[in-house]
Amino acid sequence: MSPIQTLTNGRPFRAALSVPGVAVTFGLVLFALGLVLLLALRRNDGAFLLGPLSAANLTAIVTDPLYARVMGRSLWIAGLVTLATVVTAYPVAWFLAFRAGRWRGLILFLVTLPFWTSYLLRVFAWKVVLAYNGVLNSAMTGLGLWEAPSTAFLNTPTAVVITLAHAYAPFAILPIFVALQTIPPSLLEAASDLGATRARAFRRIVLPLSMPGVLGGALVVFVPTLGDYVTPAMVGGPSSTMIGTLIQAQFGKANDWPFGAALAVATMAVILLAVALVRRADKRWGSRA
Repeated sequence: MSPIQTLTNGRPFRAALSVPGVAVTFGLVLFALGLVLLLALRRNDGAFLLGPLSAANLTAIVTDPLYARVMGRSLWIAGLVTLATVVTAYPVAWFLAFRAGRWRGLILFLVTLPFWTSYLLRVFAWKVVLAYNGVLNSAMTGLGLWEAPSTAFLNTPTAVVITLAHAYAPFAILPIFVALQTIPPSLLEAASDLGATRARAFRRIVLPLSMPGVLGGALVVFVPTLGDYVTPAMVGGPSSTMIGTLIQAQFGKANDWPFGAALAVATMAVILLAVALVRRADKRWGSRA
């Protein structure tokens, strides 16, 4: 073994490689989370991190029905977005994995193409489409399907769900596609030889083996949509206020950082619960597969 191989295979070298990751994890991620938690236990008295700790902010969130209602609405909208995204992403991922052939690279390029533009531009594009004098209303009135433009599209929870489902579709397509690609073709061939129809083979083989990708994609979509505040502000209305909107307002106009941090901690607790449920479902489907 050469001296270079001896050096690179040694424990000190491997420890040195882990230093940047450890520094980022503890110096940025965990420190920031700890700072948010500490700030959530403070009062808005201008002292920032100095002074006695208090659970008044967290108690107010738990006892006030307003925040429970907004959190429930956020979970409902995020759940609808996740469901719509996964349902529409699965056929695309299935086509990429089994039918795309030489067109796979081009389709993957088109799937990831929205990442080349700003998220705000994509949201604003949907605002133009759904507006009172927007593309959709103009097309419908031009075709004579209704006499006057409708106000039922923009500033509604439906507009928020459509916009978020479109924005986060690639985050669901790619994990499902990767999970489908790992399915050995021999399993489908064996199922066909044993007389199974395509529908039965999909239900008994493809769907169970692709569930880790489905659950991973659903989690990747659910987490950011739960705390989103840009989309409800641009295409939603008062009936579309989500928990992210309240957090942004506390750190912005209200200038109450401790209460905003408490809302963020409550949101993280809900996300941790969702992650735990997904991990449990993943183990269950993994054991079945």
